Amino acid sequence: VLTLTPTLLFVGVAARETAQALRTLAQAARGVAASTKEPQSAAAMLDSAQYVMEGSAMLIHEAHQALVSPGDAESQQRLAQVAKAVSHSLNNCVNCLPGQKDVDMALRSIGEASKKLLVDTLPPCSKSFQDAQSELNHTAAELNHSAGDVVHSSRGTSSQLAVASGKFSEDFDEFLDAGVEMAGHTQSQEDKITVIGNLKNISMASSKLLLAAKSLSVDPGAANAKNLLAAAARAVTESINQLITLCTQQAPGQKECDNALRELEAVRGLLDNPSEPVSQLSYFDCIESVMENSKVLGESMAGISQHCKMGNVPAFGDCVGVASKALCGLTEAAGQASYLVGVSDPNSQSGQEGLVDPIQFARANQAIQMACQNLVDPASSPSQVLSAATIVAKHTSALCNACRLASSKTSNPVARRHFVQSAKEVANTTANLVKTIKALDGDFSEVNRNRCHVATTPLIEAVENLSTFSSNPEFASIPAQISNEGSAAQEPIMRSACSMLDSSTLLLETARSLIINPKDPPTWSILAGHSRTVSDSIKSLITSIRDKAPGQRECDFSIDNINKCIRDIEQASLAAVGQSLQGCRDDISLEALQDQLTSSVQEIGHLIDPINTAARGEAAQLGHKVTQLASYFEPLIVASVGLASKIVDQQQQMNILDQTKTLSESALQMLYAAKEGGGNPKAAHTHDAMAEAAQLMKEAVDDIMVTLNEAASEGGMVGGMVEAIAEAMGRLDEGTPPEPGFFVDYQTTMVKYSKAIAITTQEMMTKSVTCPEELGGLASQVTVDYSQLAHQGRLAAATAEPEEVGFQIKTRVQELGHGCIYLVQKAGALQMSPTDSFSKRELIECARAVTEKVAMVLSALQAGNKGTQACITAASAVSGIIADLDTTIMFASAGTLNSENEETFADHRESILKTAKALVEDTKLLVSGAASSQDRLAQAAQSSAKTITMLTDVVKLGATSMGSDDPETQVVLINAVRDVAKALAELISATKCASGKPADDPSMYQLKSAAKVMVTNVTSLLKTVKAVEDEATRGTRALEATVECIKQELTVFQSKDVPEKSTTPEEFIRMTKGITTATAKAVAAGNSAQQEHVIATANLSRKAISDMLTTCKQAACHPEVSEEVRNKALHYGSECTTGYIDLLEQVLLVLQKPTADQRQQLAVHSKCVAGCVTELIQTAEAMKGSEWVDPEDPTVIAETELLGAAASIEAAAKKLEQLKPRAKPKQADETLDFEEQILEAAKSIAAATSALVKSASAAQRELVAQGKVGSILANAVDDGQWSQGLISAARMVAAATSNLCEAANASVQGHASEEKLISSAKQVAASTAQLLVACKVKAQPDSEAMRRLQAAGNAVKRASDNLVKAAQKAAFDKADDHSVVVKTRFVGGIAQIIAAQEEMLRKERELEEARKKLAQIRQQQYKFLPTELREDQS
Repeated sequence: VLTLTPTLLFVGVAARETAQALRTLAQAARGVAASTKEPQSAAAMLDSAQYVMEGSAMLIHEAHQALVSPGDAESQQRLAQVAKAVSHSLNNCVNCLPGQKDVDMALRSIGEASKKLLVDTLPPCSKSFQDAQSELNHTAAELNHSAGDVVHSSRGTSSQLAVASGKFSEDFDEFLDAGVEMAGHTQSQEDKITVIGNLKNISMASSKLLLAAKSLSVDPGAANAKNLLAAAARAVTESINQLITLCTQQAPGQKECDNALRELEAVRGLLDNPSEPVSQLSYFDCIESVMENSKVLGESMAGISQHCKMGNVPAFGDCVGVASKALCGLTEAAGQASYLVGVSDPNSQSGQEGLVDPIQFARANQAIQMACQNLVDPASSPSQVLSAATIVAKHTSALCNACRLASSKTSNPVARRHFVQSAKEVANTTANLVKTIKALDGDFSEVNRNRCHVATTPLIEAVENLSTFSSNPEFASIPAQISNEGSAAQEPIMRSACSMLDSSTLLLETARSLIINPKDPPTWSILAGHSRTVSDSIKSLITSIRDKAPGQRECDFSIDNINKCIRDIEQASLAAVGQSLQGCRDDISLEALQDQLTSSVQEIGHLIDPINTAARGEAAQLGHKVTQLASYFEPLIVASVGLASKIVDQQQQMNILDQTKTLSESALQMLYAAKEGGGNPKAAHTHDAMAEAAQLMKEAVDDIMVTLNEAASEGGMVGGMVEAIAEAMGRLDEGTPPEPGFFVDYQTTMVKYSKAIAITTQEMMTKSVTCPEELGGLASQVTVDYSQLAHQGRLAAATAEPEEVGFQIKTRVQELGHGCIYLVQKAGALQMSPTDSFSKRELIECARAVTEKVAMVLSALQAGNKGTQACITAASAVSGIIADLDTTIMFASAGTLNSENEETFADHRESILKTAKALVEDTKLLVSGAASSQDRLAQAAQSSAKTITMLTDVVKLGATSMGSDDPETQVVLINAVRDVAKALAELISATKCASGKPADDPSMYQLKSAAKVMVTNVTSLLKTVKAVEDEATRGTRALEATVECIKQELTVFQSKDVPEKSTTPEEFIRMTKGITTATAKAVAAGNSAQQEHVIATANLSRKAISDMLTTCKQAACHPEVSEEVRNKALHYGSECTTGYIDLLEQVLLVLQKPTADQRQQLAVHSKCVAGCVTELIQTAEAMKGSEWVDPEDPTVIAETELLGAAASIEAAAKKLEQLKPRAKPKQADETLDFEEQILEAAKSIAAATSALVKSASAAQRELVAQGKVGSILANAVDDGQWSQGLISAARMVAAATSNLCEAANASVQGHASEEKLISSAKQVAASTAQLLVACKVKAQPDSEAMRRLQAAGNAVKRASDNLVKAAQKAAFDKADDHSVVVKTRFVGGIAQIIAAQEEMLRKERELEEARKKLAQIRQQQYKFLPTELREDQS
């Protein structure tokens, strides 16, 4: 199979798409030419299209040549030139479109006219100030009106746009002339510069308006293009208003009213197109904005009226300006709210943001070109040059950031590379231009200006190329599609907003006339009418927005839908209890129903987080998500009921139905919380309820998925697993996250999951032969591991360098996914037919293929980062060495590490020292390798792993040569090298994490810390090796090494790392006992000052503290433990360790200066440790909670075993009722299950007896201690059954259990009757009751343990009674089935009757004798029964 690189693959795709696009372009060009009335324009259209075709053909040819010879610089240069020519031809082709040429002409006209602003001296004034002011006002109104025409014509025909853009350029020229004339009348140079600056802003805004109109006419469906056009028109209006405010002097209040009217006219366009977002406001932000602006508008309207009456013109102008701003804010909020209401309808489709914003790139291109023109213009002043440089820097920076974001979002490697390369070109050319600008700023000479002109050319080319590339439709946004229902919901909001604008416009026009003539009563009446209309329209607007809150109607509908589903599932549950459950059609298989149920649950699970997010702050998405959620519940209920109806076992039926109901109820709770939240980010009081509901729903999804996966794996149905693997494979092709991490982190995790898959696969090969029924669980594990691997693989592929490695990783992971699918399918087939040898062979072949593909994934990872992969391999090897050393320590501690020859430790000392020094050198290389190449890092990791292996071997030989007579010294030596190996493992891990990261990264500090620990431990090993033969100092040295080891363990304990597994408080308490023992040993060693005792203390202390710290952190991090208890446990764990270190250091002081004062300090430190141990035990008790129990408590064991026995006996009784007893021995095998259950009950009761014997012996000692029972029994021989209290009672239970076991076995084999079984079961019940009575002798009357034991014993008694009834029924049925053959002859018949009567009389006499015997036995035993037991028995 030929594996294509990403470059070849995308070049092929791009060439094919280019050919298809050219075919479409040819047809479109012919269509445009045919519909153009001017022959010259039609010919230009066809010629430009032909140039594009020819250039594209040459481009594809050059691309092929470049692929054939990838390293040829000349070929690459020709390709770049041809691509640039094609881009130029495409621009010319677009400019030939009707309307485009006219817009370009208008843009050029504006650019030429704007050059009037670059001159140093303005032309002399030709008009008076009043005439110039009047002309400026007139041309401003015309230009503002023309801007509106451009906006409207851009949505019409191309000819309309051509006329509007031509008129706009003419009006702009006239307005600019009027503005320059007005600038000439300014009094100061500063005012003149301000006016010229405003005119430049108007010129820039006008260019942006024409660019936006041009973009919209080319692509009317472009997302947000219409709103951008409206925003550009508003920018023109605002810049005009700024100039008018600055330059004109009119009648009082007229200027402010005119500015406000122009602003209202500009924002009116926001209401023309409610299918695009107006701003970034959320729905609730819109409501707040409307409320705030309506309040401001009300105050300003009152101010307008009041100041008109008073004649306060400045205050009137301020109120008009505030009212205008408030009305613009209201219009924006209404438009955005209308869009959100429309798009939130479930039938609408929300828009999708594009990879880039082409309009942003086009604007930046235009701004940079104009700035570059100003730079090279000889008339530009120094301030203009600096202003132009600022504009260039601002826009190029924005372009580079946009390219960076686009490259991180796209999954197309070619596009990613292109964006990165384009950003580099723009940045480099900008840097070169800035250098020339600095030189020009220092010396405005012709030479520097020419250099600046040369530097602008490559920048303009780079920006043009980037702008052209960004206009690729692949990167474009997808506009929202508003449904008819959504449009209907928008209508009230739009109507109210339009009414508000109309009435506000009339109000401002009326106020403009009133401020001149405030004594006109009819005008005041008109103003009041308009004011009322504005207020009513705003009230209507607020009501409309609130009534149409997104998602509320959908939440109500979804809640009703799920309530109906819950009623359906409750009806199905009742039917299941009555065994009358009716499911779906018979032609739907169990597997199909299971797949449908699994799919529904998975889809519901995928919607939990989106609904949670929408309810917290995305109101527009809430309706979509809750409707989608509700749509899955009807198929969920149908599949659940259908599946339950096809399951025979009633318990499984109820389990499926109950879990489905739980999921439905949790979804209902989440919908109520979502409705209350409504997508309002400020409704913080609802967020906790939403999070809790989401968590409960996730747990419900997990529970039902576990049940379904277990059922599927048991039945060999693996459809859900296959879908999960396929889904994980599909996610590999998703785009990369905006902020990916480091490759080394993903590489480590991928190696872990790859090895886990390989191990599980090997186990599946074994189980396929020995235990096929376990394949389902293993297949499920493969599915989970692969899902994690695929997730990490996607991130690793995005961060790998070079890109070919990332592509290879992704490909290998996908190939492994296919192998896992085949493996899981074969596992399911083998479960369906466990004896099929062909299926077994296929599974083994698939398993081998998966193993090979795992190896391929690992090799791809290794190709990505050889060094980090070598670190992972080395860390694995060192981990194996540590495990081997632990085993060696066990042998040494047991005294079985014997020397096989006559070697001494001296023979190995030099070898150990030499190897340790070599390891130090390897450590240096390893640390430096983190900042160097991957090859050096790989070499250092491999060398260090090899050296630690050699060091371990020579140290083990040295320890062995010391002989087993001194095991503690052997352990000290091996512990020393174990510390080195552990430190090396940490160092390798830190090196791997720090590889390729900057010097200030936190992982670098961890690397330095790990290197220090490594050096410390190697030094400690060298000291130990030198001191091990010195009997006077080796104990001291061992203790010093132990103190250092404990300090390192404490550092790990205090880190933020969470342990991989948790443990129980009981285990934690067990480990604290070792601290107590070690403390006593340490005090004793300090007092004796003998080296042997000190060595033993060092070894014991190391293990005790290490075990305690490990279990303390594992127990504290248990999910059931509260934060307060966790912090308390970690605190006292640290305190205990610190105190123990102080104790060991005190022992060292005693060894150096054995004074009485120093020895007294040992007791002080030991008390401190004991206090910390007490606190730890109390903290562990607090971890338990009320529901936790001590698993070693005999009463707990007894309770558990008795309850288990009761369950076994119940099951046996039910089995006996179902079976038909057979008299023939050869058919006795049919009751084997019954025998096994009876035997299991016997074993459980025997285990309970064993636990109670322990409890009884402890109670007996307590009674002796209290004097209630003598230590020597007075009548030990005649005491009978109750002479030993609890012990005797427990033994009676054991004896009865033994009899039950024998009777069950004999009954099944046909050697005994049901009567013997009944008798044995009765004896079990009776002796259990006596045992519980005996327990009361030592127990507190109201103790919890006694109550629980009593309940368990009663359960056993009830179970035994049911067994007796079942056995009696079986015996009765057997008697009924027994057929008697009656003889037909008279004499024979009489003889038969006499024989039957004789047997009956004999049986009656035997029964009477048995009753008397039983009564005598009980009378004899009753003599010795204690008084308290006689009362209980009565």
